[in-house]
Amino acid sequence: MIRSSSVKPHLVLAACCLSLFLVMMDVTIVNVALPAIRAGLGGGLSTLQWVVDAYTLVVATLLVLAGSTADRIGRRLVFTSGIVVFCLGSVLCGLAPSAWALVLARGFQGLGGAMLNPVALSIIANVFVEPAARARAIGVWGAMSGLALALGPLIGGMLTTLVGWRAVFLVNLPVGAPALVLSLRVIPESRAVHVRPIDRAGQALVALILAAATAALIEARDYGWDAPVIRAGLAIAAVGLVVLYRVERRSAHPLLDLRFFRALPFSGAIVIAVFAFAIFSSFLFLNTLYLQESRGLSAMRAGLYTLPFALGVVVCAPLSGQLVGARGARLPLMLSACGLGSGALLLTGLTPATPPGVLLLSYSLCGCGFGLCNAPITNSAVSGMPRDQAGLAAALASTSRQVGALLGVALSGTMMGAVLTRAAGSGAALALATHRIWWLLVALSCAVGALGFFTTGGRARASAQAARALFDDAPAPVPVAGYRTDSTPPST
Repeated sequence: MIRSSSVKPHLVLAACCLSLFLVMMDVTIVNVALPAIRAGLGGGLSTLQWVVDAYTLVVATLLVLAGSTADRIGRRLVFTSGIVVFCLGSVLCGLAPSAWALVLARGFQGLGGAMLNPVALSIIANVFVEPAARARAIGVWGAMSGLALALGPLIGGMLTTLVGWRAVFLVNLPVGAPALVLSLRVIPESRAVHVRPIDRAGQALVALILAAATAALIEARDYGWDAPVIRAGLAIAAVGLVVLYRVERRSAHPLLDLRFFRALPFSGAIVIAVFAFAIFSSFLFLNTLYLQESRGLSAMRAGLYTLPFALGVVVCAPLSGQLVGARGARLPLMLSACGLGSGALLLTGLTPATPPGVLLLSYSLCGCGFGLCNAPITNSAVSGMPRDQAGLAAALASTSRQVGALLGVALSGTMMGAVLTRAAGSGAALALATHRIWWLLVALSCAVGALGFFTTGGRARASAQAARALFDDAPAPVPVAGYRTDSTPPST
């Protein structure tokens, strides 16, 4: 923990917020630019999926490893290296001569992204010592995510329309350069006192499983589900899961501590994060294509259309934190499910002539639903966990968010592509191709609501206390909203 009087906490927070802005804005900027990328570099729908998922795959795979590496060799070193890698990856993306060169550059960019977010949060937690000041700092840091999401579609649309799609990557440099200078000047170096050994086998298996599953889902449209290469990819992922379970059971310091999953709040948070972020990533991916290729809007107008989604996130994210503090995780999760589900339901009859008011209402509802889900996910993941395990529990929840985003784009693009293959590829066919995906997102939203209800009650909290008892000599559990540390579960 950092206590030096020379440290300027608010400048440290500013540096960390700039890094988050860099990474989060990149998400929505790239989605708006996808049709222009396809027009400029060629490639099919699966190529666009890889442009999005190459980045997310690397982040999902390396998120926990980046955090533990920063604890080991120095948080400032890893953080500033992440800024350099991310900016270099952005340059490679902006100069990519072909579609697959862009995919590879996006993967390299993801390496930088994995080194930024978890390390930034760790730096903030170590610089802001007082609990109240730390809570305010984390609140500001989280609000920056909503601001970046809100500005991303607008800036991305403007840059794509006025300059070209390459500008959506090169714009990271004017943000990354001051972030790097500020970080080098104000962030103190710090390391963890007790460092967990790296679970190399677990890390390798997670990478193999995610890569095999993602490749199979994306390429199934072109090869067919019966193709040997697709079946092999799915088989590798399935066998990898079994091997991962056995390896992690025997590991003294597992990447995925299976004792966590005996706590219903933690298990529910992991599944909810996967479902919610699958909805989020599918929503952005599908609407980017629909607005520009089915309705014929420019990238700038498409960015303006999706602005209500980002504004919903900005408004509801802080509200969610207040609800968690006052009422616990159940209410915001239920409201999140309602927002996500009703927004998707409005799009189940999507056509090129769907009234703009319906679109904007849908986007607002989905944005509000997404904004409400993040705080209760983290809250549920760490509920009742020993203090020295809470960081790992939160990191696993963050990884599950990335896995959901990864699978959402892979599966939705493949489902839509299967219909487009049999259709003429017109705007009407594209809109029609999204219908069953919206119904799937409605179903996932219902699952979020059901899990939010059943994993936040008294029985669930009792299971968290029982799971905590599995950790030998566990320190006091993490105090979180809606959770008491005595043996009597709070009323629900």
